Amino acid sequence: MSSTLKINSNRANARVSTGPKSAAGRTRSARNGLRHGLNLSVRSDPILSEEVETLAREIVGTDANPEVQELARRIAEAQIDLRRVRYARHELLSHALADSDYESRASIKAKYALIAPYARGAGLVTPVPDHIIRILEWKPKGPLKFATILSDMTRKLSAMDRYERRTLSRRKFAIRAFDAARAVAAGRTER
Repeated sequence: MSSTLKINSNRANARVSTGPKSAAGRTRSARNGLRHGLNLSVRSDPILSEEVETLAREIVGTDANPEVQELARRIAEAQIDLRRVRYARHELLSHALADSDYESRASIKAKYALIAPYARGAGLVTPVPDHIIRILEWKPKGPLKFATILSDMTRKLSAMDRYERRTLSRRKFAIRAFDAARAVAAGRTER
């Protein structure tokens, strides 16, 4: 049985550690689950469900038994998921590449560090040297911009890669099961 001291201590800790306190922190926390929606099943979206059914009918035809139809549906679900992952990756990279003002967080932080001493000086009348202004105006272009984007988005791209590998594996096993079931069904009809 817990002592009164321990219970009070636990309650005090719970009051202190109940999530973000600021409005910005609470807003950011509220969006934690809304990254890209790749965890959602295709069956939860009516449009994707229709696409799955259409693709499953194309895979299996119309005269298959229910077991083979369900296996074709699993292949179709994996294929639609694979398309979703690849589309999300494409959107992520294309939006960043289309942004003409794209800069990495590290670059922005370094620029703030450069300008901070001038802001702390004598107020707004402190002149900023021309070489600092040129550095502040510089933005990556071409291959350097692409490398910067890839570097900044490594975590997101890595997560999408994990989704893609999982989906490819799911599709592979679904195809194997489908082929085995069709072979068994073909063996039954030959007799």
